[in-house]
Amino acid sequence: MLTVCIQAGGASSRMGEDKALKPFLGRPLIQRVVDRLQLIADELIVTANRPEEYSFLDIPLFPDLKPGRGALGGLYTAIASAAHAYVAVVACDMPFASPGLIQAAVKIMGGEQANVVIARSEEGYEPLHAVYQRETCLPAIEAAIDADQWKVIAWFPQVRVRILTLDEIRAADPDGLAFWNVNTPEEFARAEKMARP
Repeated sequence: MLTVCIQAGGASSRMGEDKALKPFLGRPLIQRVVDRLQLIADELIVTANRPEEYSFLDIPLFPDLKPGRGALGGLYTAIASAAHAYVAVVACDMPFASPGLIQAAVKIMGGEQANVVIARSEEGYEPLHAVYQRETCLPAIEAAIDADQWKVIAWFPQVRVRILTLDEIRAADPDGLAFWNVNTPEEFARAEKMARP
């Protein structure tokens, strides 16, 4: 059973406005991400610093459980708020978030007893388009927060991390756009152009 958690907690400083709520092809960007992922989710939730702004989604909303702890605190909130054993965490600013890639990661997690299934690109790990096993990851993240660690992957040495191969990523996400997040008005406009039918 899979919980999909969409994270809408960022500051959107480079966008100049809340990118999750910015219209993408006429609807809020976060609505597009919800629509892309809801078919694979047994439970769909959103974490947000200002949950009242996302009430129009009509899905469960969770505020930060560890306020002021950045991305690691956000990840903790996502996994702690989930009802199911497997938790896919996806950023709200990924217009091409890939349901196929998440399903492939879930399958690998079940088959290989991994605690985290994640991609790693030239920029590093992709923790906001990855799948986590709730039971193992939650205490490891909490311990990292208690130890005053801030990196979102600080706790990875404590768990079994399975890195997706390039072939696995290409098979599930042939366009190669799953991890693209839009941070600036220019990137946003480019993504809209690419997303137009």
